[in-house]
Amino acid sequence: MTGIVAVAETDIDAPAARVWDVLTSPEQLKQLWFGADVKTDWQVGSPITWTGDWEGKPYQDKGEILAVEPGRLLSFTHFSPLTGQPDVPENYHTITYTLTANTHLKLTQDNNASEDEAKHSQDMWEQLVAKVKDAAESAD
Repeated sequence: MTGIVAVAETDIDAPAARVWDVLTSPEQLKQLWFGADVKTDWQVGSPITWTGDWEGKPYQDKGEILAVEPGRLLSFTHFSPLTGQPDVPENYHTITYTLTANTHLKLTQDNNASEDEAKHSQDMWEQLVAKVKDAAESAD
């Protein structure tokens, strides 16, 4: 594990419960996760998978749900075979969403191999948190 962490965060003008719904609803996940179908039951210890196509290549990423505190915290591991790395624990990232007062959403991804990898991840996660913000603020 490296100590290099990618961080993306934003303030959202919506209640934490609405943001939580955006982060966990099957209807929203496909838009948040760049078109992937996300499957999980959001129970600690359960698998999570992302299935889709990236630049014409089919893929299935996978991970495990680590923590679920509705309206506050969601954490899971993530591994993508598209990285070309072996499917071993040290090649998994931990993705953590933290919601705090006044609905501040922070996403972190640990175990980045380099500052460049962390920057690439941060750019991607900034897009995702912006989508969460848009979806939560536009919900009825």
